[in-house]
Amino acid sequence: VQLQASGGGSVQAGGSLRLSCAVSGFKTDYFVIAWFRQAPGKGREVVSCISAEGGRKYYADSVKGRFSISRDNAKKEGYLYLDNVEPEDTSLYYCARTRRSLFDSGVASKGLYDLWGQGTLVTVSS
Repeated sequence: VQLQASGGGSVQAGGSLRLSCAVSGFKTDYFVIAWFRQAPGKGREVVSCISAEGGRKYYADSVKGRFSISRDNAKKEGYLYLDNVEPEDTSLYYCARTRRSLFDSGVASKGLYDLWGQGTLVTVSS
C-alpha cells in the first residue's frame, strides 16, 4: 500500500510542471487525494485536495488560478498541474490520502491523512 509522487524538477518562474501520484495496493475510489508541500525550514502545508469521485476540489489561496488538481481512478493516479510557477512554490511536494467522507475546508487538515508518498522536489528559479 503506497503512494508515489513524481514529476518534480527545476523550472523557471512562469513555467509549468505536472506532478503525478501513483497509487498501489488500494482502490482510489474511496479516498480523497491531496497534495501538500514543505519548503526548507517551514511546516507542511496543503496545496490542493480532490474528492473521491473527482467532482469537488479545494485549493490553497496561494495557488488558486495557477494550479489544477485532477485524478484518474481507472489508472489509480492523481495529478497536480503547476502553471505560472513562482520562486515561492519551491518545495518538496507530497501526495496523501484520507478516507474522510465530508469534503469541506476541513479536508485541508494534514492530520486527516493516513498515507503519504515520499515527495518530489520542485525548484523554481527567478
